[in-house]
Amino acid sequence: MQITIDPLTSADIIGLLQQHLDDMYANSPAESVHALDLDKLRQPEITFWSARQDGELLGCLALKVLDSDHAELKSMRTAPAARGKGVASALLQYALAQAVERGIRQVSLETGTMDYFTAARSLYRKFGFSDCPPFADYSLDPNSAFMTLPIQALVTE
Repeated sequence: MQITIDPLTSADIIGLLQQHLDDMYANSPAESVHALDLDKLRQPEITFWSARQDGELLGCLALKVLDSDHAELKSMRTAPAARGKGVASALLQYALAQAVERGIRQVSLETGTMDYFTAARSLYRKFGFSDCPPFADYSLDPNSAFMTLPIQALVTE
């Protein structure tokens, strides 16, 4: 599996991100959807990676820098054909390693509270994320779960 910065121009990544947005709106009230569209993912504070094997898109993940010490995971998605093969874990490990290299001290995320998001919350907990209050521009929302990971936990392990 190769994980590289993606320019967000290929049809397969655009399609995967559209699936992601469609699923977010199908499983969350519109006011609780915080997934980013292509234009927002192309902002300079965001690094977007895709994972591929032999040219086939397996998944994607973005890291949004909030300030010099804090970043947010965005747009984590595994292609349907690649689910259950460790793609999400590999992407998450890669993004966390990139955060460490960049001197980020805390990585946070927002995900849903509905059953659809149970696997995502379990994955994040497996990697040491814990529940936290809303961060950045988020506010309390019964449909949103907020999680964070102090990077010190990674550096000292």
